[in-house]
Amino acid sequence: MILDCAIIGGGPAGLNAALVLGRARRSVILFDNDQARNAVTQESHGFITRDGVSPREFREFAYQDISKYPSVKIKKQKIVEIKEENSFFRLTTEEGNSHLSKKIIIATGLKETLPNVEGIKNYYGKSLFSCPYCDGWELRDQPLVLISENKRAAHAVMTIYQWSKDLVVCTNGSKIISDAEEQLFKKKGIRVIVERIAKLSGANGKLEKVIFENGEEIIRTGGFVSTELEQPNHLANSLGCEMNSNSGIIMDEFGRTNVKGVYAAGDISFGPSQLIIAASQGSRAAIGVNSDLITEEFK
Repeated sequence: MILDCAIIGGGPAGLNAALVLGRARRSVILFDNDQARNAVTQESHGFITRDGVSPREFREFAYQDISKYPSVKIKKQKIVEIKEENSFFRLTTEEGNSHLSKKIIIATGLKETLPNVEGIKNYYGKSLFSCPYCDGWELRDQPLVLISENKRAAHAVMTIYQWSKDLVVCTNGSKIISDAEEQLFKKKGIRVIVERIAKLSGANGKLEKVIFENGEEIIRTGGFVSTELEQPNHLANSLGCEMNSNSGIIMDEFGRTNVKGVYAAGDISFGPSQLIIAASQGSRAAIGVNSDLITEEFK
């Protein structure tokens, strides 16, 4: 059997694409290796009617919705190779199984690397987060910290300030805040600490202190981190998809890449990492796929 579309990635983008294509009566397999970037998150926010939903619950609701459409299958398998073959795409799983598809939607999200701070993983997703729009409300007016080692720190500071004026910026030994920016932040009561962080202190994922190598300690109850993001696999590159300056896949408003038959959706474009945005991109990519299949069928 030749599929109408294979979707790689079971996050909100891939799931919404599967829903739209299922309703369009397209034969689809969604491949999900269950390695979601937001798996550490307790709650997801900003999605109307689903504000505060856990990633696990969100997927369960999505599976229930998709199960109504018999032409869509979900396989908990990892795709390791995609090759063009006689105007189709052959997808090979980690187990060695292969599937042929007319179209592909890549919705594999991004892989992130946390700042190099001892114990930071113990707090990430519990009291330290990456997105103020997702978790700023829950941390409002608390004594917060921003831990950042990259040039996006200054913008992040100004954004987080909307939710809490009690903010300290820790650059972990990196001089990434300019003197002018530091003076501006000082006027707002925002302290910048360049000293390297020795460790974080707290219990059960709840941050209590940031401890520096020079022995200084500051009390913080939560905050944000700037993560480094990259493509999670080689699939888009191997197909020849063009990338932007941030290494995100370039696509049009309906998810089409420069490679005919290959579409993209979600965080993989390096746009804003919002659940609702990723889901909407999945819908648009699915509409792009269905529209192109219709055009081909009526040629």
